[in-house]
Amino acid sequence: MSERRRETLTYLVGYALALVLTLGAFAAVRWPIAAAGTTLAIILALALVQMIVQFRCFLHISLKRSSRHDLLLVLFASLIVTLMVSGTLVILFNLRDRMM
Repeated sequence: MSERRRETLTYLVGYALALVLTLGAFAAVRWPIAAAGTTLAIILALALVQMIVQFRCFLHISLKRSSRHDLLLVLFASLIVTLMVSGTLVILFNLRDRMM
């Protein structure tokens, strides 16, 4: 199998998996089959699997030794963004409490 064909197949499989996971999350919210906490856990699990699919199929990041630097870069960037967003939310909620 040629490299181009293998890459196209990876994109198609990734797209199909991403679509199924997204529709699963929408279905879990639209037609709840469990309590709210369980539905939230289902959505978070689907989101985690979605991230793994995105990393593997579209960003071509795997656990091979050559790709670990890319994975560490993505994880560090995620950490920085999480810290910035959570810090901003803390400040905004603090200011809202002071205004009320």
